[in-house]
Amino acid sequence: MKDRAQFHMNYWMIAILVFLGLQYLLSIQQEVATIPYSEFEQHLKEGRVEELAITERRIEGLLKEPLASGQRRFISNRVEPQLAEHLQQYPVRYTGKVESTLVRDLLSWIVPAMLFFGIWLFLLKRIGSGLGGGGMMQIGKSKARVYVETDMKVSFADVAGVDEAKDELKEIIEFLRDPQTYGRLGGRMPKGVLLVGPPGTGKTLLARAVAGEAKVPFFSISGSEFVEMFVGVGAARVRDLFEQARAQAPAIIFIDELDALGRARGAGPLSGGHDEKEQTLNQLLVEMDGFDTSSGLVLLAATNRPEILDPALLRAGRFDRQVLVDRPDKVGRVQILNVHLKKSRLGTDVDPQAIAALTPGFTGADLANLVNEATLLATRRNAEAVAMEDFTAAIERIIAGLEKRNRLLNPREREIVAYHEMGHALVAMALPGVDPVHKVSIIPRGMGALGYTIQRPIEDRFLMTRDELENKMAVLLGGRAAEWLVFAHLSTGAADDLAKVTDIARAMVTRYGMSKRLGHLALEREPNSFLGNEAMLGLKPQHDYAESTATAIDEEVQELVQSAFQRSLGLLEARRELLERCARRLLQQETLDAAELRELSAAPASEPAPASPQA
Repeated sequence: MKDRAQFHMNYWMIAILVFLGLQYLLSIQQEVATIPYSEFEQHLKEGRVEELAITERRIEGLLKEPLASGQRRFISNRVEPQLAEHLQQYPVRYTGKVESTLVRDLLSWIVPAMLFFGIWLFLLKRIGSGLGGGGMMQIGKSKARVYVETDMKVSFADVAGVDEAKDELKEIIEFLRDPQTYGRLGGRMPKGVLLVGPPGTGKTLLARAVAGEAKVPFFSISGSEFVEMFVGVGAARVRDLFEQARAQAPAIIFIDELDALGRARGAGPLSGGHDEKEQTLNQLLVEMDGFDTSSGLVLLAATNRPEILDPALLRAGRFDRQVLVDRPDKVGRVQILNVHLKKSRLGTDVDPQAIAALTPGFTGADLANLVNEATLLATRRNAEAVAMEDFTAAIERIIAGLEKRNRLLNPREREIVAYHEMGHALVAMALPGVDPVHKVSIIPRGMGALGYTIQRPIEDRFLMTRDELENKMAVLLGGRAAEWLVFAHLSTGAADDLAKVTDIARAMVTRYGMSKRLGHLALEREPNSFLGNEAMLGLKPQHDYAESTATAIDEEVQELVQSAFQRSLGLLEARRELLERCARRLLQQETLDAAELRELSAAPASEPAPASPQA
């Protein structure tokens, strides 16, 4: 209050001094008379001038006696002496006039300055718009989208197939709704919850559902929106985001794609302590340590690459809880399909159970895309409702690619493809414990598939024995074995099959310990999606085993693949007549479903039993 009074006092003193100065200037101006130059000459000749002050353009003086107006001081604009002598010969009053150059001077200084200032403002505006709008002055502001209670239309009823994740997040909702009651035993609300899972499993949707259920403001931002070209912007936006959230607490902050912001520090050879991303991450760590859980502020984040996150971000006290949002099982896929099928007009033959059985490994986003593709296919054929055949066609389109009926194969290639695909199908039908064959086709699809064989799993599997892996390898090599049996040559059509078989055999030897020669050893780890320093520098990863062990691994892999090929060849030799019959039918119809395959494979009782798996 004292400082404010002192400020007012100074203000009044300055105002009084300015007023007195203006008054003095006005009084001086009133005491001076402006007279023509001819009158000055007259006063000068008559001896009335007491003193003079001559400048380049004016004459200032003092008269001995005042003028009629009572003023003694005068000002007169000068006239050139030669011109004055000439004008004195005529009875005319004359005076000099000072040409004003104020406008010209102002324009010569102000216009260039204004032009420069305008260009500067234009460039700043363009840079600011390129940084997300708001101009340069808003560059440090958070670009989080804020959803209030009425904006959140998503609830847990809209999220299906992730029941375990929903149960984990219900505690967060209870804490936000009633922190005193739910924390009566001394428990505290988790500061951060990290949603981890493959892309498309519904992590973002789950976070929005948490905000919708809790009825609190929801701040949503992507990790990439923190980092800009200017150093320090990311840290400023982190601070601004948490300040906004604290002002509206209880609230939820959701950072999508956290790996863009929280990558491990020093993970690459070019990383340094002054890196912009590291400064942003450091500020996030500080903010997470700074806020109190009793204020009702919760940080949710989602990532599909948790292995590259900084360990300091994942420690207890920051992201206290990690919730896995995995691919749904069959029951979860049925629940997800029921949510999406509500928006479509369905035929009577559509069975969500059958669709879920045909889509193992599909995420929630994949299933939503599947329903949309099936609806578009039904619309394209002018159907009244979406039928089961539309879903089957949509699954084939997603898995194998778009049909390429215009890709014409010559008769020889078409025959090779038919025997190749029937080789896969017959080996799969002959071996026990293999997924049943759903459809065989020689219609080209996608980028390079000249034909395809679709197997439908009976149930979700999470473990596989050695016998089952060997059977899977035999099915993959069934096409190559059929080509060798019928045509006595090999083609490039089995390139993808060979790559998958080699991967399975190498995993059996190096990761699963299924080699009798090498024993129960894990010689290689699970391949990691994160490229470490060796890969970034172009170096090959170092193995933890000797060269002799590497040779033994190659020999074991070769033996497994060769054994699987011989099994497939033996099974097809025993069913040569069935192979010929099925291949001819496939060449005629181009596609065979499961019922037609069962009809063709009605073998006589004398047919030999399937070969037993080899050790």
